[in-house]
Amino acid sequence: MLFLRRQLLRTLSFAFGSSFILGRNQLGIVAQTATQPKVSPPPAGAAVRDGIAGGTEMEKVTGIGGFFFRAKDPKALGLWYQQHLGVSVIPTSYEESPWQQEAGPTAFAPFKETSGYFGDAQKVWMLNFRVRDLDKMAAQLQAAGIEVKIDPQSYPNGRFARVHDPEGNPIELWQPKVPDTKG
Repeated sequence: MLFLRRQLLRTLSFAFGSSFILGRNQLGIVAQTATQPKVSPPPAGAAVRDGIAGGTEMEKVTGIGGFFFRAKDPKALGLWYQQHLGVSVIPTSYEESPWQQEAGPTAFAPFKETSGYFGDAQKVWMLNFRVRDLDKMAAQLQAAGIEVKIDPQSYPNGRFARVHDPEGNPIELWQPKVPDTKG
C-alpha cells in the first residue's frame, strides 16, 4: 500500500510540481494537520544553479556575446588578437561575419581583488580561450616571438598555458580534457 501511495504522489508531483513530493515525516504532518507543512527554502544560489527563480524556470544567457575592454592602441591590439589567436574584431559592415567561437564549456569566475592569479595586480580581467591543441598553439605563438608559459601539470579538466597581449593583459589558453569514450 505504501508503494502505491508513493507512486501516486510521484505521479501527482509531475502534474503539480516537485514540491508536492513530501518525505515520510512530512506525510505524517500533512495527515495530522490537513495542510502542507512549511518546507525550508533552498540554499542560497540553488535557484540559479537549478535554473529556477520564483518557482518558474529562469531565463538564462546562452553564452558570451561580446567582450569589450579599453586599450591604449585598440587598432593594433585588435590586429594582434586576429594575427596570433584568430579572433577577429567587430566587422566594419553588416555583410561581414563576426568571429564565431566553437561550442564548449565556458568558465565564469569572479576572483578576489587581491588574487595573484592574473599576474599583474593592476589587471582586473583575464581572458581564457579554449584551444584544440595547446602544444601547436604555443609553438605558433613562440615562433612569432610571443612568450608562452605552459603549465607542466595536466589537470582533470585539461592543460593550460599563459601568455600576455602587447598591453600586458593576461590570457589563459586552455585545452579541455577530452572525455575517455572507451567503455
